[in-house]
Amino acid sequence: MIAIIDYDAGNLKSVEKALIHLGEEPIITRNYDELLKADKVILPGVGAFGDAMKKLHKYDLVKPIQEVKERKTPFLGICLGLQLMFESSDENPGVEGLSLLPGKIVRIPEQEGLKIPHMGWNSLSIKNGRTLFQGVDNEAYVYFVHSFYLKADNVEDVAATTHYSTVIDASVEHGQLFGCQFHPEKSGNVGLTILKNFAAIGKETI
Repeated sequence: MIAIIDYDAGNLKSVEKALIHLGEEPIITRNYDELLKADKVILPGVGAFGDAMKKLHKYDLVKPIQEVKERKTPFLGICLGLQLMFESSDENPGVEGLSLLPGKIVRIPEQEGLKIPHMGWNSLSIKNGRTLFQGVDNEAYVYFVHSFYLKADNVEDVAATTHYSTVIDASVEHGQLFGCQFHPEKSGNVGLTILKNFAAIGKETI
């Protein structure tokens, strides 16, 4: 069972719909016990870093997320969900993130001819052997919507990058922790393959 965390800040239904399309039976929940019983957990997200962290605290979701990490339950952050996995964001200075992995979120630099927020399709430079990208071609296109991006402390955690004004850490993978700055649920067949790979973790084959 895949649990999608409900904290009033996510693209919940589109993620749920994509998983159902893949034959999964996801639940949308903020229940402590359901999150800990889940085989996998997804933290989606749309909006501001500070507001999202406030809601995670409001619904007492920080502790179960930390326990999910400790239990090594596969965990996927999507878009803002990826950003929340890290320590801080320039979007809301002074607000502490979940600190599941080391790194910070910074604003995409201004560049003539490029609009911010970055909205649209960009290709990925994918590192070999990464779980989420099995069966995905290098330079595959995925859909982004964001004004801030991850600068991971550890290059080994970065599974894929893209380029928009600067090099953007577009996906991370560290043990059972995964994250995508882009929206796999809005990225067509490529995105469905990524979600299928996540759903297959721990099964006999991927």
